[in-house]
Amino acid sequence: MGKYHHTQSINGEICLICEKAKLEGIHLFQSFICMECERDIVNTKTMDPKYQFFVYQMGKARILQDRRQA
Repeated sequence: MGKYHHTQSINGEICLICEKAKLEGIHLFQSFICMECERDIVNTKTMDPKYQFFVYQMGKARILQDRRQA
């Protein structure tokens, strides 16, 4: 975890949140979020400890976007 890279393979794309290869999901700032993580994000309350993890992981999307533009 904690690596700022985005790859695609025959096994799918690497999820920005769980960092596992998945076949289905959405793209946010050219970063991939798998369907399972997207569902967890949408259903997590702001007071849940997982919420801060999701915020941190999604912050990587901005870093990746900045690197692509550099």
